[in-house]
Amino acid sequence: MSISLGVAACFALEAFALPLPSGWSCVGTCGTNTAADGDVSLAPGFSSYQWISTSNAPTGEGQLPSGDTGQETNGSEAFTPQFTVASGDNLNFYFNYITSDGEEYTEYAWAGLFNSSATFDSYLFTARTTPSGNTVPGFGLPGLGSGVSLSPSSTAINPGATNFSPLGLSSGDCYLGPTEGCGSTGWIQMSYSFQSAGTYSLGFGVTNALDEAFNTAFAFAGVSINDVPIIVDPPTNAVPTPTSLLLLGLGLALLGFQRRGQGRLDA
Repeated sequence: MSISLGVAACFALEAFALPLPSGWSCVGTCGTNTAADGDVSLAPGFSSYQWISTSNAPTGEGQLPSGDTGQETNGSEAFTPQFTVASGDNLNFYFNYITSDGEEYTEYAWAGLFNSSATFDSYLFTARTTPSGNTVPGFGLPGLGSGVSLSPSSTAINPGATNFSPLGLSSGDCYLGPTEGCGSTGWIQMSYSFQSAGTYSLGFGVTNALDEAFNTAFAFAGVSINDVPIIVDPPTNAVPTPTSLLLLGLGLALLGFQRRGQGRLDA
């Protein structure tokens, strides 16, 4: 899998959501928040965070860079600008996995490194919806990358914590109730020590599993190298969402919700 930086546009779900920072690229539904949003607070010590979501996201995006699992439907991806590091340099950021789905509808997210030619290099970690236990690393998915550490190391879901506007119509909802895996991890800090010098970009992805209802989002904040942020300032101008696109997205989401609900009842 390779990426084309700066080619894809970022679609901000909220009418006055901010875009990703300058130099980032997005495929699908992405944005920046500068305040707490429902159950998702600001990350510790930061005044903004970025997010990607499966809500209104395109088909075939957000899947694992090394190959799909066969369950993916639609999703989103975001990529930082390229940066150059020396061996031993440290990459740090916070992440929060927020999902309204559960049980067999096991959505997932991932974070990984891409080399100077925009080709996938390695995973940092994966996260996956699960009714019990830790979301990271995602079961049946690649494990933690060598040199990666998490703080706290526990990544269990906070049940029912799904109030988050980037989830669209799924915000505040839980498939089969909060004990079945829906909720959010809260902010977790990831640290990674580069084992090889080089030029890299950091990529994030999130995808729906088996259908396109009950959305999942992946938030991240404070991406830095040796404690120097690669994002100097968050965006300052809100970008209104075109009314026609918003109405179309809501209509499609409602249709998907109805079809999914009927399908699960018939099952």
